[in-house]
Amino acid sequence: MDKVVESAARAVSDIPDDAVLAVGGFGLCGIPSTLIGALAEGGASGLRVVSNNCGVDDWGLGLLLAAGRIARMTSSYVGENKEFARRYLAGELEVELTPQGTLAERLRAGGAGIPAFYTPAGVGTQVEEGGLPWRYSPDGGVAVASPPKSVKEFGGRRYLLEEAITADFALVRAAVADRHGNCVFHAAARNFNPLCATAGRVTVVEAERVVEPGELSPDAVHLPGVYVDRVVAADPSLDKRVERRTVRGPRTAITTVSATATATVAEEN
Repeated sequence: MDKVVESAARAVSDIPDDAVLAVGGFGLCGIPSTLIGALAEGGASGLRVVSNNCGVDDWGLGLLLAAGRIARMTSSYVGENKEFARRYLAGELEVELTPQGTLAERLRAGGAGIPAFYTPAGVGTQVEEGGLPWRYSPDGGVAVASPPKSVKEFGGRRYLLEEAITADFALVRAAVADRHGNCVFHAAARNFNPLCATAGRVTVVEAERVVEPGELSPDAVHLPGVYVDRVVAADPSLDKRVERRTVRGPRTAITTVSATATATVAEEN
């Protein structure tokens, strides 16, 4: 079955208001920027997004956030997005912060049909006890708080019950995809993308390169096409941005020699 769609706009055109979206990426690495851009140009609002973070102020999911199109985020950290922090603290955005490994497993479990699982992450913290502020009120009080989690002991150790995550739509980025939806990811850009893809009821993949069926070795496939509903070519004109660029200055020559080494050289001479 040929799953290629002619444009990103058409690929996301049926995403409605209040939809739950699972969006791949980590920071700005492996984000589906073409699909996010098409969604930003559309009209869907009140979106409930599950993603490791929310891009930056002017890129990735930050575009949807700045436009007021996201109502709720389930993430593991705020990232480099000042608008995310501002909206959260002002009560304009509901945020469920969850441990990063737990978030990954919740998505994986959702894709595998596992409704819930136990994990030691968060035991003895507010993740277990509840009370984490999901939404603030305009006066700074807590309008919505996280509920307490069910706890059970296994082998004398306490574990929290975490529910799986499924989404109405998943937006992911691949390095290569064939027309049947089989995908290959490049290095660290793989990150949350396969997990989001399996958790989505409708999964849309943007690929840097689209190839014909049979061109990908079965052993090279990271995400089987059975999980993918639509494939669109990524826009090559969009920059691959670096979230935080760190540049080391020029190395300086070592000009000092220890007193011991100097004395040794003097003795030998």
